[in-house]
Amino acid sequence: MSRASLEKDPRDVAAMFDDVARRYDVTNDVLSLGQDRLWRRAVLAACAAEPGERVLDIAAGTGTSSEPFADSGVDVVPADFSLGMLREGRRRRTDLGFTAADAMRLPFADGSFDVVTMSFGLRNVADPAAALREFLRVTRPGGRLVVCEFSSPTLAPLRTVYSRYLMGSLPRVARRVSSNPDSYVYLAESIRAWPDQRGLAEQVADAGWTGVQWRNLSGGIVALHRARRPGGGTVEG
Repeated sequence: MSRASLEKDPRDVAAMFDDVARRYDVTNDVLSLGQDRLWRRAVLAACAAEPGERVLDIAAGTGTSSEPFADSGVDVVPADFSLGMLREGRRRRTDLGFTAADAMRLPFADGSFDVVTMSFGLRNVADPAAALREFLRVTRPGGRLVVCEFSSPTLAPLRTVYSRYLMGSLPRVARRVSSNPDSYVYLAESIRAWPDQRGLAEQVADAGWTGVQWRNLSGGIVALHRARRPGGGTVEG
């Protein structure tokens, strides 16, 4: 069993996700108390992708975040750098074009996508700024970015309870349901080290995106950041 450190060496992070791929979706459902389903629906709505548009779902894992796009007729590319996740995804959904991809060096041409979305993956990238610039490169002018990531609860009492859950209860629950419980210690540590809503918004803007907004989900435990690539006219949303 492997566990990544906060240095986020890509090989270590990929190996860690390879280890948890088989039970990843079940474990997430348990540890999030079912909230992950609500977060996926919020991402789908924020992307507002329509048939005829092309979506890059980076850090798609086993494809649970990509399925709603495909099922609504949107051309979606589920991509991940964990081969274990991709294998599990291909086993579940043979109709989806799972693609091996490093967020910092995407194997796609400039302006290939109408929407780039990433859920709970940017935190695991060694250089998030480089990834955000790559997302900008592969998005068409006027295209959209949607990033769903753990963040900072807005109310102090919730922050206290959440911090106790992360560092105390989450690892204990993971030992019962995960194939690699130590990886969830990394999860807790990486969430605590991650910037808050405004901090991530600034990183997105610094990468060249415009119109950066965020919306808190579950009291700010998770935040949904949206932005656009400059050019292509002004579109409301």
